[in-house]
Formats: sequence, structure tokens, C-alpha cells
Amino acid sequence: MNRHYYISDNLDDLEQVEQELSESGIGIEQMHVLSDSDAELEEHRLHEVPSMMKKDVVHWGKIGLMIGAALAVLVLVVGYLSGWTQTAAGWIPVVFLAAVLLGFSLWESSFFGLQRPSGDVRRFQDNLQEGRHVFFVDVKPEQEPVLDMVVRHHPRLEIAGFGSAMPAWWLSIEQAWNRFRHMM
Repeated sequence: MNRHYYISDNLDDLEQVEQELSESGIGIEQMHVLSDSDAELEEHRLHEVPSMMKKDVVHWGKIGLMIGAALAVLVLVVGYLSGWTQTAAGWIPVVFLAAVLLGFSLWESSFFGLQRPSGDVRRFQDNLQEGRHVFFVDVKPEQEPVLDMVVRHHPRLEIAGFGSAMPAWWLSIEQAWNRFRHMM
């Protein structure tokens, strides 16, 4: 999948684009609007970026997970080589310490990520501060012509680049969740 970024200053136009794409077979989960104008977004039927995704939690969480895993392995190796595992308590305290270090590193780095804007927000910070909105769409290769056709009918959309899309497995989970919610 590929991610296409567009910039617009008109939420009504973006709402129309989203509706046309949805009617053409592109799922609502594949489209997002990033904006600093939360009050304006509330007045439109747009699939906005969740507030958690505006932060860099995932990126820093991965870093914390790697650091925590390295610390956990280090504790396990030192515990084994030093003979601590040969005591009456055995492996339990060593494994517990390794798990605590792993969890603490993940937790702490995620808090660090909460204080930083995500890559998309940093990339379009100037546009967002000017009151403009970023519309991005994740499309499969066979959906590219549909996207091009719809975008051509909206001259106010500015092409702002390309990027890597959300993983297909995550998209499937989000689509299944939305189907489940609508059944309730």
C-alpha cells in the first residue's frame, strides 16, 4: 500500500473527496484528516487522525522495547554467568528483574513519545499552523486509478507527497472493528 498526502484549506471539499472515495470502494479506514482545527473538524463528517496518532508514542515505544529487551537479556546472561540462578530462589528473581526492566523501558519511552509530535505532524507543521489541513489516503496498487480520478475533480487539493502506509494487517483489524461496532 502507498500513502498519498494532500493539503487543503477547505474541509467541505475534503468531506466531498472522502465521500467520493468511499463510494468508489476505498474504505473510510484508509483516509485520515490531520488538522489543528479540532472545532472545525467536529462540524464535518471526516475520519480524523486519532489524537494518540498525533504523538510519537509508537516510534518511541519501539525504541523502549529494544532497549528493554537488551537490558532483559543482559540481566538473564549476568544472572546465569554469576551463578545467581543456582541459589534456592532459582531463576524467578532474575526473570522478574528482566521483565521489570523490559516493562519500565517500554513505559518510560512511551511517555517520552507522548511529549513529541509524530512524523506526520512534524512534516506538515507549517501547513497546520497556517490553518490548512492534511488529507492522506492509504491505497492498494489497484486503487490508485480511483484515487487519481477523484483527486482530478478537486483542483483545490495540493499534492503534498507520498509515504509508507499503515500495515495491511492493521487496516484489516480497523475494518473488522468498524464492522463490529456498526452491528451493535
